[in-house]
Amino acid sequence: MFNTILQKMLPVAVLAATALAIPAYADNDARDDDKSVSIKVFAPGKGDVAGIGSRAFLVDLAVQFSGNLASTGVTPELTGPGPLMNAGPFPGTFSAGANLDHFPGLVVLMSSTRIGAGAGQNISNLFNINTVTHQDASGTEIWSTWIAGAPNAFGTVGMLTPSRLFVAVVEGVAPNVVIDMDGNGVFDRRDLKLMGYKVLSNTPQVDFTVNGLTSGF
Repeated sequence: MFNTILQKMLPVAVLAATALAIPAYADNDARDDDKSVSIKVFAPGKGDVAGIGSRAFLVDLAVQFSGNLASTGVTPELTGPGPLMNAGPFPGTFSAGANLDHFPGLVVLMSSTRIGAGAGQNISNLFNINTVTHQDASGTEIWSTWIAGAPNAFGTVGMLTPSRLFVAVVEGVAPNVVIDMDGNGVFDRRDLKLMGYKVLSNTPQVDFTVNGLTSGF
């Protein structure tokens, strides 16, 4: 009879031990943040082989905020490298890191990034266009677009380079670099939260390939 009681109690004990083993931040992930921002990635698409010569691929986002334009912190921008930087009609800086002057809360990572801090490098300040595509009583839509111009910065010329795009919007100013806080080799939403950032959006991830070939298949 004692063995029977033990057999009945064992599943309960296992469940209790499993619950205790779950990291403290798991509950926070489940409750999450307010999700006042919705991100849709138009390009690249899942499985795309994008660009040519490891550049000329496009990252194209629509970001829907629940508040008015002022609450987003976003201002129009049209920029690029060299003579395109800080030129009219919508001047902006152009470098790796957070887009402090035009879209401060945006985080964009690519796992194949070879510049700066690599896969943890926020590249949102490389985006060429930030514009207001729609406003009404329900919120504000921002469209953000980047075309990669530098070869060998996110792939390798002559090779097909697998990459994962990660996008998020955080409250306040985004980090220039995301740190792999949980040490799992992946830079994602959990790392942002462990760094102390409040994530306001969904966090889409797109697996695609940076095409380093300089001619067609």
